[in-house]
Amino acid sequence: MSKTLEIRWHGRGGQGAKTAALLLAEVAFKVGKCAQGFPEYGPERMGAPITAYDRISDTPIRVHSNIYEPEYVVVVDETLLECVDVTKGLKEDGAILINTAKSKDEIMPHLNGYKGKVYTVDARSIAMECLGKNFPNTPMLSAIVKVTGALEENTFFEEMEGSFKHKFAKKPEVVDGNMKALKKAFEEVK
Repeated sequence: MSKTLEIRWHGRGGQGAKTAALLLAEVAFKVGKCAQGFPEYGPERMGAPITAYDRISDTPIRVHSNIYEPEYVVVVDETLLECVDVTKGLKEDGAILINTAKSKDEIMPHLNGYKGKVYTVDARSIAMECLGKNFPNTPMLSAIVKVTGALEENTFFEEMEGSFKHKFAKKPEVVDGNMKALKKAFEEVK
């Protein structure tokens, strides 16, 4: 990738959008890319809308601001489509990825006339099946890697497994579920 890939995440406090953005930046860095992953802080609390960002590049990143015109947007909670303009500044040659069980046709009326690509994945169902709890950030992280092509599939899975083993060193039983969620979302994104 010769240019900087910019991703904006929309979620609710406690759903892991910030964590997913940070993990994506960490994995990109581990495979030799320049990366930034950061949240936008405000008076967020559990359940309140939050925003996080990623920049990934093969060259040093000199910009240190929020992302106003992303190539990609990730919506971790589809209820945000009713109260946040998730398509604001989204480039039409990019794409939006939404956590939903609905079809693209059902989602389109909520995207303020956005004409670019729309991808969906039912991250909630994947999380419930693989993790036993609604942690949609793991499937959404995998889905955005698939949509953007930012990282090679096998390298991404290897690096994520290493990150999970480190992060969950005291709970190794959750590593397998998280890896299953990553792989299932990678396959099921539409």
